Amino acid sequence: MQIADNIGLEPSNIYFGGVYGFLTPNIMAAKKAGKWQSYDITLNGRRVTIVTNGKTIINDQIIPGMTGGALDNNELEDGAFLIQGDHGSVEFRNITVTPMKE
Repeated sequence: MQIADNIGLEPSNIYFGGVYGFLTPNIMAAKKAGKWQSYDITLNGRRVTIVTNGKTIINDQIIPGMTGGALDNNELEDGAFLIQGDHGSVEFRNITVTPMKE
């Protein structure tokens, strides 16, 4: 999921909240730069729901393939949680990862 300063732009899969190259949010829910953003991301296999700043921007959609950030082709196995940054500084205040129960 993209974390970027794109307030005021039309939603895109390469902008705030998008799943890079695949899923475009239904609205641009970004806050102004300097404001804390909140994300609640549920990923189960290829199904993803993203709620950001209290708004559901992607709802139970299927990611049709592996994004460019994939470390390997083992998409059915548990893997790493990756935060990739290459366009400027970003601060994180609190990250909680909760594995799904079967």
